Amino acid sequence: MVTLVAMQDTKLFQLALGLSDPWQVTDCRLDLEQECLNIDVDFIRGSTFGCPKCAAKGCGAYDTEWRTWRHLNCFQYKTYLRARVPRVQCEKCGIRLVTVPWSRPGSGFTLLFEALVMMLVKDMPVQAAARIVGEHDTRLWRVLEHYVEAARDQADYPLTQAIGVDETSIRRGHNYVTLFVDLEQSKVLFATPGKNAATVDEFKLDMLVHWGQPKAVGEFCCDMSPAFIKGIEANFPEAELTFDKYHVMKIINEAVDEVRRQEQLERIELKGSRYAWLTNPENQTAKQSELIQRLLVSRLNLKTVRAYHIRLNFQELWDQTPQTAEAFLKGWYFWATHSQLKPIIAAAATIKRHWDGILRWFKSKVNNGILEGINSIVQAVKARARGYRTMRNLITMIYLIAGKLTFDLPT
Repeated sequence: MVTLVAMQDTKLFQLALGLSDPWQVTDCRLDLEQECLNIDVDFIRGSTFGCPKCAAKGCGAYDTEWRTWRHLNCFQYKTYLRARVPRVQCEKCGIRLVTVPWSRPGSGFTLLFEALVMMLVKDMPVQAAARIVGEHDTRLWRVLEHYVEAARDQADYPLTQAIGVDETSIRRGHNYVTLFVDLEQSKVLFATPGKNAATVDEFKLDMLVHWGQPKAVGEFCCDMSPAFIKGIEANFPEAELTFDKYHVMKIINEAVDEVRRQEQLERIELKGSRYAWLTNPENQTAKQSELIQRLLVSRLNLKTVRAYHIRLNFQELWDQTPQTAEAFLKGWYFWATHSQLKPIIAAAATIKRHWDGILRWFKSKVNNGILEGINSIVQAVKARARGYRTMRNLITMIYLIAGKLTFDLPT
């Protein structure tokens, strides 16, 4: 059953839609069976339009075609705009379809509907937003990708001076995305598939596209990945490299854990103690602290205890001054290399290979804490959405939630 809205109510809808000459609402129909409101829009006969390509004015209609767009709901009813859209004949550009003021070219939604979608997807998974508005999530992804790409096209970062680099995974164990973050403004500048040296090449090209100045970048902060180091040295030779504190400590922690795992095969008292050795004393639970104190007894002569003390001593590095840091690190290095603990000796060799980048922290004071925070947000969003079907979807969402982009949306 179709219920027709009285003709005098078309003026109300025209005002609500914000239409002006030559566009006008000509008919409204409420379909109770389909639960939708259909609004017909037409242009005044004899109207002229601007060419959608060159903006030349005074182009008359050559012919017309009917188009339909999904609009914001009217009460509980889905609302559709249906319009007779003219094609105009331009002396310079030929025959072109006119751009209507309520929608962007190629979209099946009105601008206000897309603004609603963009508001929803910032706070919930795209699939959930799709269920709320009653559309397939694939259509919403196209809207999201359009606005994110358009916002990135307008973004610029000419004065970026400190960059953090890290990777995040689309799935556990494979399919990585590398993030380049402005550490001063806490925003993602660039995200790209992979985690090799080529990602830095791509970032430099993207930076140039966005009016960036690679020579202005004074600091890079990253883990000790050979690929990242190679890419940064090749593309940003004037930048200083600081190795992130978290990743430096990760090398030491992994060495301590390896000593424990090897010794645990013969010393059963070490079973269940893994996280106690990797947790700083001030953060240990009462149970962990009690366990550590029990195992620290000298008569046990545990190798893990020696590795643990070497770890705690290394952590004191970050409390040093720029004047004392290198001397302290040399003392630690001597102790570690003479510990007779192979994992600790291997970790010390890694520290030696990255000596300058570790000590650089005492001058730059930059770290990837901001980037780790962004990475945590990305992982939380990914988990909430139960993953993303494509790499492109994940990267689009990263830009949306962490790119601090400016979107040109109607209100």
